[in-house]
This record gives sequence, structure tokens and C-alpha cells, in this order.
Amino acid sequence: VTGLVSPQRVLTNANAQLGDAIILTKPIGTGIISTAIKRGLAEQKTIDNTIALMSELNRTAAEVMEKYPVNACTDVTGFGLLGHLYEMVTQSGVTNKLSVEVFVKQVPILPEAREFAAANVIPGGTQNNLEYISPHVEWEEGISEIDKVLLCDAQTSGGLLITLPEYEAKSMEKELKESGIIKAVIIGKFVKSKVKEMIVKM
Repeated sequence: VTGLVSPQRVLTNANAQLGDAIILTKPIGTGIISTAIKRGLAEQKTIDNTIALMSELNRTAAEVMEKYPVNACTDVTGFGLLGHLYEMVTQSGVTNKLSVEVFVKQVPILPEAREFAAANVIPGGTQNNLEYISPHVEWEEGISEIDKVLLCDAQTSGGLLITLPEYEAKSMEKELKESGIIKAVIIGKFVKSKVKEMIVKM
């Protein structure tokens, strides 16, 4: 047991609603960069910045979240961004018949991670995630293989994925940024069920 929580305050990954916007609170790419660090390929500045990002708690984001009508929440860890979104849409969509749209250009990605991915510095866990999730994704034309890898990168101490009514999302994004969560951004939304559980667009 690592803590206590009131049953009335529990948020799960299983209650996203049609029309919910999706907010991500941290950039992705730490899995790829961690692999580069282990291989001795990363500069010290990259190492320091990545450690700082992974050391950043989700506490502030959680405190801001309490002020809004959040429907579902999870953190982004070993299954990667798309893996955790897949869990959200399948758990929530049992009764709501949902799909999720993600806009790749809105997803915050660490620039060094993109560079390392282009150089094929990709951890096995990330490759496994992509292989597992691809049958459930409709990739819009123009989505590169590097983007696909990055969206499936197995994170260490990633940010939160938060879903809430779209009319509240901009206000929450603004408050998160003002509270120091400067990379927090709306990355997509939940839509009516389509052929695939997830649609990745430019």
C-alpha cells in the first residue's frame, strides 16, 4: 500500500465519454532517449533534461485536474501513448462505442527522441508496442514510420492522459501551463465508433 484515496475521488481509465478532449501533460520519447543513454550516444545536456523530465511529479497536474469535470485519467508508461489510449478506448467503449482520434502534430515529442528514432535507436519494448497496437490503428496517409514509433515509445515516468468535456479542455490546458506544466496540450478527442479503435491524423 503506497497511499490512501477516497472512493469518491477515484478516477479510472474506463469512463471516457463521447466528445471528450484528451490532454497529455508531458512530452513523449523518454524510452528512446533512455536507450540512447545506455548506449553512450546522448550528450550530457540531453541526459540532464531527460532526468529532470522523468523526475517531475504528476502531483501538480493532479491538483489542477481536481478543479475540472474529468471523466477518465491514466498515466503514460510502458505501453506507450497509443497503448494507454487503446486501454482507455476499449475500457470506456464497452458501453459508449467510442474511437479515439489523435493528431500527431499536436503531440509533444522530445526532439532528441525523434533524432535517435531516425537513427534506429529504438528499445525492444517500443517495437513490441508498435507491433501490438498497429492492427487497431487507422494511420492517415503521411504518418511516417518514425512518428508511429514515437507514439508507441515505452515511457519511464510519463505524464498523465486526461479526458474531459471539450468545452472545459482549453481552460484546463491554460491552467496547467500557468501552474508550470508548460508542455500540457490537447492531443485528440473521443468520437463515435469507427472501424478501428484509434485514428491517427496529421
